[in-house]
Amino acid sequence: MTSYSFVINFPSSSFSKVPSLSDSYTCKNHPRRLHLTKPSSPQTRPPRVSAQAKATSAAMEAHQSTNTSSSPPIKLLFVEMGVGYDQHGQDITAAAMRACRDAISSNSIPAFRRGSIPGVSFDEMKLQITLGVPHSLQQSLDIERVKSVFPYGKIVKVEVVDGGLICSSGVYVEEMGDKNDDCYIVNAAVYVGY
Repeated sequence: MTSYSFVINFPSSSFSKVPSLSDSYTCKNHPRRLHLTKPSSPQTRPPRVSAQAKATSAAMEAHQSTNTSSSPPIKLLFVEMGVGYDQHGQDITAAAMRACRDAISSNSIPAFRRGSIPGVSFDEMKLQITLGVPHSLQQSLDIERVKSVFPYGKIVKVEVVDGGLICSSGVYVEEMGDKNDDCYIVNAAVYVGY
């Protein structure tokens, strides 16, 4: 939506209150009509947040509040995301490990080591991991091997959800342990907090 500020000059007999130069109006374009509204005060105007962002935030809060019995909640600092592939050998755990390495490999977290967060030591770093894995392969995923990817931080939860992909790698290479030409793809989200 584009907003325009302008002054309207009409004869004073047209209004019970004559618009002044201090009044500001917004023009909203609608099909077949022009609608004028006076904007709310900047101090009272709520921040603009997309519906999708509101829904995602609400889902995260609900998810964290409903899972407090199984794992302690974390104060979330940031989320790392990655994708991992196993093109030969059809090992879903290898794909999940690569997804986690991808998520954490381009980040450095000096705040925990340097005491940048008041009252929080390095030992208090917590991780929650969500893996998107094809449903038919979830039972063969070795969670302990996936956890071994993380060099530090206490892993408080690992969640496996339907996701990822099974697709053709385009080639079957028996020498590389292939049983077929399937390529396994896993998505990872690593939630880092304390």
